[in-house]
Amino acid sequence: MPLLAFTSRLATRRESLFPTRALLGLARGVRDAMQTASTNMDNGALTCGIAVMAKASIAGRTKTRLVPPLTSEEAARCNTAFLLDIADNILAASAQASIAGYIAFGPPHSRPFFEANLPSEVGLIDAWYANFGDCLSCTIERLLERRHLGAVVLNSDSPTLPTSLLLKTAELLARPGDRAVLGPALDGGYYLLGVKTHHDRLFLDIAWSTEHVTQQTLERAAELDLPVHILPTWYDVDDVVALKMLQAELFEGQSFAPELRPAQARHTRALIQSLVETADLKERLACNAFRRAAE
Repeated sequence: MPLLAFTSRLATRRESLFPTRALLGLARGVRDAMQTASTNMDNGALTCGIAVMAKASIAGRTKTRLVPPLTSEEAARCNTAFLLDIADNILAASAQASIAGYIAFGPPHSRPFFEANLPSEVGLIDAWYANFGDCLSCTIERLLERRHLGAVVLNSDSPTLPTSLLLKTAELLARPGDRAVLGPALDGGYYLLGVKTHHDRLFLDIAWSTEHVTQQTLERAAELDLPVHILPTWYDVDDVVALKMLQAELFEGQSFAPELRPAQARHTRALIQSLVETADLKERLACNAFRRAAE
């Protein structure tokens, strides 16, 4: 029996929605290698691989913390716009440095969504596990398997992230010696983590989706005696406050960090402009802020 058929049969026997890393690792590794062999041969020579941790845009399942004031359908459209802008950002960085872009995606059946919506220059990595730390750790492994000297995981919530931070990350990871690069987010998580060697400990015993993620990750790095370069703080658009911050940055010139130049985020800009003009987004944001103040 062919190896791919054998591993696929093993995977289908699992009753759990989220199979174990050990079981899926082999099947996914073989399949990804077969499906993206030519891309990997080209990208493998590039120094830094950057993978966006992404979910397919499904109404009611993506960007749910933006509902309300957005509808579920609008939140899903935001997810798509963010992904397109982040992909554009990575490709812009790749024009200036030795960088290859990827999407580490889920759920497993959603590959057609990414193939249909994202630039063909962006590779795909199947990274769907019950624990988010496993998703990150396995994505790092996949990038290093593709012979990148630096492996970076990037969030999918920061469409205006300055391109200069991606370039700085690639430059730091190209230097001699082991190290990590961490981009802290305003909410206590991180928008970026880059390494040169796979350190699984960085992803263990982390309280994901809390304000403790950055601090706990730095503690894990200290346990490993791993030097960490900390980038400037940026913000995730994963709640209503951040959505208003994004609107102000795109349309009112209120830069989150004046010393940094935000990415243009043309897809996100066009979507928000459309929602403002046709769906009363400004009014909904104002009403939501009023309700929050009254609570």
